[in-house]
Amino acid sequence: MEAEEETRIARPPKNETTKTNDNEKEIFSISPTLMFVKIGYGLAILSALLLVAFLFSFEQLFGIKIHSLVSVLAGLSLLLIPAFFHLKQKLVRYTLTDAKIEIDQGLISKTTKNVPLRTIQDITVSATVWQRMLGFGDLIIENAGETGGKIVLKNINSPKKYADVLLKQMRLLNK
Repeated sequence: MEAEEETRIARPPKNETTKTNDNEKEIFSISPTLMFVKIGYGLAILSALLLVAFLFSFEQLFGIKIHSLVSVLAGLSLLLIPAFFHLKQKLVRYTLTDAKIEIDQGLISKTTKNVPLRTIQDITVSATVWQRMLGFGDLIIENAGETGGKIVLKNINSPKKYADVLLKQMRLLNK
């Protein structure tokens, strides 16, 4: 009888990039900016406070009593609007690996679009005046694949930085 071999768990080093399927390395993974969602939460809270104050003064102005619980629930319901947009923004994820770009969308039914880096012809950074002032924009990727066309990564923080990383990865792939 031979001695049993010891079982060991191999863990990747914490400072390396994450490995995905087929030994691909994940370069970055980003979502659209949450700047407008945060502003929406702020406006919803302010509107909720104003609504509760208005409903409280409604009783004194018109003599109609509105239960305080109803006015608080009405104010809190305003938070559902930015929460919807928050969820909508979190359902989109852009991931760059060393061989492709993955675009994941959805919560219950999920769609993943893979764009090989070899089929990318051009990368454009587009930002309106307001987007430039706030530090975000869109990455427009022209794809030479079977379906062709453009892929737009919308509302990305620091889009030029991510475009440079993508171009660098494309150069490394072509070597």
